[in-house]
Amino acid sequence: MRLAALISGGKDSLYSAYVASKENEIACLITFKSKRADSYMFHIPNVDLVKLQAESMNLALIFAESSGIKEKELKDIKNALSAAIKKYKIQGVVSGALASNYQKERIDKICLDLGIKSIAPLWHIEPKNYLKELIKNNFNIVLVGIAADGLTKDFLGNEINEIFIKKIEKLNIHAGGEGGEYESLVIDCPLFSKKLKINKTRIEMENKCTGKLIVEDAELVKK
Repeated sequence: MRLAALISGGKDSLYSAYVASKENEIACLITFKSKRADSYMFHIPNVDLVKLQAESMNLALIFAESSGIKEKELKDIKNALSAAIKKYKIQGVVSGALASNYQKERIDKICLDLGIKSIAPLWHIEPKNYLKELIKNNFNIVLVGIAADGLTKDFLGNEINEIFIKKIEKLNIHAGGEGGEYESLVIDCPLFSKKLKINKTRIEMENKCTGKLIVEDAELVKK
């Protein structure tokens, strides 16, 4: 089946694309840049870096702006998927939904309306095992956003590894970050022909437990 992959640049969307690619063809990537920071549907930090990820994957990218307004942003998704159906002949879409009924139900409904299949390989996956799967499958991931008690500035820029798993287990949050507790950026994975090299960053903190790592300069380099 030819699929479009909804990609944010973070672990969930890219790991879902990786899983789906084993039995399907990823025909294109679709990314949304929200005009609002409080979007219910879209990942915010460093979303422009998906352009480098798409280049590394040698895949076409539909990069669309969205209003970010609750419910109205669904029209942006439908328009982008309609374009992918027409241009890339997709038959389905893969997304990185873990546990958010809000997001999955809306994507499912859009796909139903368009007559294509909605695939969510990570739906209701056990969070701790999921993080271990990421590591086992050579996903190099760093944290670029935090928004939960117990997550502090020093987490930003850190890798998701065994040390991170042990730290996250002690906190009262979803280990996969599904509630927006943290945001991630994939630096390297099996889908990439080259890896991202981060050259310059800055940190913006709203309070001691909420902040983001902004990547100001990055490039693709050989693995």
